[in-house]
Amino acid sequence: MSREIVACIGAGRMGRGIAQSVAYGGHEIRLLDARARDGEAFGKLAGEVEAEIRQGLAALADLGAFDGAAIPAILGRVTVWPLDRAAEAVKGAAIVFEGVPEVREAKAAAFALFDAHADADAILASTTSTMLSTDLAQLTRRPGSFLNAHWLNPAFLMPLVELSPCEETDADVLSRLRAFLERLGKVPVVCKASPGYIVPRIQALAMNEAARLVEEGVASAEDVDKAVTYGFGLRFAVLGLLEFIDWGGGDILYYASNYLAQAFDDDRFAPPGIVRENMEAGRIGLKSGAGFFDYAGVDVDAYRRRRMAAFVSALGANGLLRPPAANET
Repeated sequence: MSREIVACIGAGRMGRGIAQSVAYGGHEIRLLDARARDGEAFGKLAGEVEAEIRQGLAALADLGAFDGAAIPAILGRVTVWPLDRAAEAVKGAAIVFEGVPEVREAKAAAFALFDAHADADAILASTTSTMLSTDLAQLTRRPGSFLNAHWLNPAFLMPLVELSPCEETDADVLSRLRAFLERLGKVPVVCKASPGYIVPRIQALAMNEAARLVEEGVASAEDVDKAVTYGFGLRFAVLGLLEFIDWGGGDILYYASNYLAQAFDDDRFAPPGIVRENMEAGRIGLKSGAGFFDYAGVDVDAYRRRRMAAFVSALGANGLLRPPAANET
């Protein structure tokens, strides 16, 4: 695997998580402090960064994720740089992540550092969780080199990274960043610049609905979370949401959604147009041969067995797989 130099402007929580992932993957990562500090304050920051990453690595090693003997080598690939050495920190980096607070002025300052000091072929990737790449692209003189890379927290554990290019993003830039993340063991997905991206948008609806259940007295907070952990969570750790629609049948979602919309007199439960269109076209999932996905040529029995095996594995990992009860004598 080729070794690359990566920089991150911002040494806060996100920057540290990215640093741990990048260094774990065998690459040099330079964390650039985005704030001007005196020597003592910077020294304290650098110590905090090393301690947090060391602690995170040690916790994973203790859980058996890897041999803890590798920790010194991983830490050796992480360096922290003061703002007045920005030119040195960014120079030579193939990828420069921006991990500063969600304030436009802070983003603009970070992008200006990239424009001034980064190599001509370097990639600039914001880690914003709220702003759109199409908006942030206006802050750099090199929009063709820019896109958003939204890491889910904690960045060193969660595999998913949502990539959101802007209209000017070069296809090669998207391809290179996706390939790099995959080499780190991450799972990148691509989405258009849209509020909430994919996960935060779905997540916001689910979390708000869970809060409403408690607010309405339908169930306790403990039972809502138990239902999510052992029902919703286990199910969707194996099947994607759209895959599950096809698995059970889009007709079930269609009728259930209409019932809920009427029962609550609230359109937030109404089925979207694409579900109605699939119903009208007879594309209701596995039983019709097509839904959100095309099952033509798919060995459905083998597919079901693979998914069942994944369910069994998930149950085992959560200590929920039990042998059958013995006959009573």
